[in-house]
Amino acid sequence: MGFNEEYNKILELVKPDIAKVTDDLVSEINLNEPLNSSLKNLLTAPSKHIRTLLAFLYLKANNIEINDRQIYLQSAVELIHNASLIHDDIIDESPTRRNIKTLHSEFDNKLAVISGDYLLAAALRKISTLNNSTVTELFSDIMKTMCRGEINQYFSKYQKISLSDYITKSQQKTAALFQASIESTAILSGNLSRTAAKDFAINFGTAFQIRDDLINFKTTKSDLNAGIYTAPVILAENSSDISDGIEKTIRLLNNYIDKSYDIIKKLDENPYKLAIVELLELFRHD
Repeated sequence: MGFNEEYNKILELVKPDIAKVTDDLVSEINLNEPLNSSLKNLLTAPSKHIRTLLAFLYLKANNIEINDRQIYLQSAVELIHNASLIHDDIIDESPTRRNIKTLHSEFDNKLAVISGDYLLAAALRKISTLNNSTVTELFSDIMKTMCRGEINQYFSKYQKISLSDYITKSQQKTAALFQASIESTAILSGNLSRTAAKDFAINFGTAFQIRDDLINFKTTKSDLNAGIYTAPVILAENSSDISDGIEKTIRLLNNYIDKSYDIIKKLDENPYKLAIVELLELFRHD
């Protein structure tokens, strides 16, 4: 069974809850046509929903049921994620996303930027309905962190940065939103360890970014061509032979997967914990 088949099998465990999230975030969209339909198509296009999936599995693995507040929370996460994708597509000049035209290619950059900002405003409204100042503060910090990661990447183009700086950038750009999703889930639950949730999210989010960078380097090399030097280049001892850099990147990726597992292995045995373990193994690189 391939990656997508295995992933979709795991997704089935919380698919009805994720459908509620999708319905909720689409309900926030009320704009002029044809932008309204295009934005809704983007939000409902096939997606991994990886942050929401992990948050819901984490809750259920801890024997906590998903309620409306958790739905609203993950709706905000998905809105922020999609806003960042819209803005990324403008920066990268990407013509398509999830097999449909990107907003900037269908309309123009100005309207796409405003549409991304609109989703961020909708996310903030969702967060405000939770009436939890700790969650609100966390999301504010996380959104600043995500922007800082993109800014740091911009100013480090065509530079072979240190591994420490690369990990920091990866955690800012990617792991931070995993943290917002799962740590806030723990906060709203009222009885889960915030520290454990945060550590799990950051470790998995870091692994997620390293894996994405590894795949990019082994396929399109679009990051490398854009002057963004990721782990395979940073870890390579010889710039003319990157094979050792790839091997070291695989070990680095799997190390963060192992750290994620160490946090959740203490949970009681149940189908949701098993699903998280299967998900971690799916993202591990052989």
